[in-house]
Amino acid sequence: MDYKIISKPSIGEFSVKPNLYNYKEIKNTLDWENIQDGLDGLPNGGLNLAYEAIDRHAAGKNKNKVALHWESSDGIEEKYTFNDLKFLSDKFANVLSELGILKGDRVFIFMERIPELYIAFLGILKVGAIAGPLFSAFGPDPVKDRLEDSGAKLLIATPTLLSRIKSIIKDLPALQNVIVVTRGKELVEEIVAGQIIYEKAMLSATDLYASINTSEEDYSIMHYTSGTTGKPKGAVHAHKAALQHLLTGRWALDLQDSDIYWCTADPGWVTGTSYGISAPWTNGITQVIYEGGFSASKWYEIIEKYSVSVWYTAPTAIRMLMKAGDNIPQRYNLSSLRHICSVGEPLNPEAIVWAERVLGLPIHDNWWQTETGAILIANYPSEEIRLGSMGKPIPGINASILGENGNPVDANVEGDLAIKTTWPSMFRSYWQNEKMYNSKFKNGWYITGDRAKVDEDGYFWFVGRADDVINTAGHLVGPFEVESALMEHPAVAEAGVIGKPDPISMEIVKAFVSLHEGYEESDSLRNEIMGFVRRKLSAAIAPREISFIDSLPKTRSGKIMRRLLKARELGLPEGDTSTLEDD
Repeated sequence: MDYKIISKPSIGEFSVKPNLYNYKEIKNTLDWENIQDGLDGLPNGGLNLAYEAIDRHAAGKNKNKVALHWESSDGIEEKYTFNDLKFLSDKFANVLSELGILKGDRVFIFMERIPELYIAFLGILKVGAIAGPLFSAFGPDPVKDRLEDSGAKLLIATPTLLSRIKSIIKDLPALQNVIVVTRGKELVEEIVAGQIIYEKAMLSATDLYASINTSEEDYSIMHYTSGTTGKPKGAVHAHKAALQHLLTGRWALDLQDSDIYWCTADPGWVTGTSYGISAPWTNGITQVIYEGGFSASKWYEIIEKYSVSVWYTAPTAIRMLMKAGDNIPQRYNLSSLRHICSVGEPLNPEAIVWAERVLGLPIHDNWWQTETGAILIANYPSEEIRLGSMGKPIPGINASILGENGNPVDANVEGDLAIKTTWPSMFRSYWQNEKMYNSKFKNGWYITGDRAKVDEDGYFWFVGRADDVINTAGHLVGPFEVESALMEHPAVAEAGVIGKPDPISMEIVKAFVSLHEGYEESDSLRNEIMGFVRRKLSAAIAPREISFIDSLPKTRSGKIMRRLLKARELGLPEGDTSTLEDD
């Protein structure tokens, strides 16, 4: 397919720069089933994401190009070429083969953002196993749920994170081995029985490895996503997703050969793999990884130091930068930046205006989900930004707003955001939960669970979630998971969880708790319960607020009415309460 380079048009009041793919010229010409642009395929046939991201570049002109600039939280700097990553991921693939890891096995990663995470991820894909990255802030319960549900055969972790979850290892019969990445630091004692030291295993492994012959439909990555009931579900993607990562990297992120790219997402979330690994490296782009957490001054320093030109981050982070003040960015040379994007939750118009005023560039919001695997709707570099809009569908994607009858509605009418199946990065399964998977599709449409509108010009506008899932700082939190953890505290008789609006995080998790007899509400008990849940889950998932109430509103069938809890908390109309049980 021939992609023409155009001179970028005006974006409303914003100044713009040239050399971007023309959305208007390609949007109606893409056929996902026949496109061959951009991917090489394995030498002996088939497709493998790791090969497309690393090996083919290491065999060509990008062999000695820096693929990864890494900086630790304490200032250590390392860099890796595409050839370095091929060499190291080949060695790790051989480590996995020696351990008996086979095609289709589930291998999970529980590490901070260190180079070994990316090396391990690539090695897992090379042996045909399914990679399961875990959020580094998770506590023991989320890790156990995911390893148990997936039947993970191997876990790769750092000493700090492994120590956090060592109590659950004995409860995972499918887990055969644990690899510990020490980064050269000698362990005082064995953390879990039979652990394997990554550095020793890599030292003895050969660097000659030919990727197993995976097909485009073989499973590659598993990310868990939350719902309103039950534990998180493992959304599984196929190697074919690499095609959509590559092309949306060009269309939405405008990745070009000379770019230095920075995606701030943790690989424990889908953004951190689709656009923190696959999209930049399938495009042969140099990227920056910073291990540390958020700091306004440090983030601006990273952009200046590495001459970051394309930056992909989250609305919560942008609002935190706004809160930190306009003076801080003035201390840094940010002239290398030419394109900024965000994802995870709706980006408020004020943030776009702020970025144009303070950073000299607007921020291009886009929309997608764990289940979609890649960007499906975006504000393109070559299109007008409409403040607050999700943007327009990517080429080859048929998005629509459906009414209660399942048919598309008129412009500016709210309904269910739905995507016509299929597309390359669409999830192929919820792990061992086919019934739940099938429930997401109706009459050839994937029903996203988001409510939205579309205007006369084809711009989509997010309205809200159709269910009780909480979007806190771009992380989707299932209320059931939090309620279950709360119920394990001996004082808690019942618990209901909602998302409460927050100016920085979009929503925070708020819990309503009724107590067992013999317990009295107090600030100390509230803090004890919050700390208890943080240790079990993580600070990102645990409640930020807890209110004690005598009893929770429930339907006559015993279901907690979270909608009613939220309405009462926010002073909104309670709506139909005819199914509410009698007091």
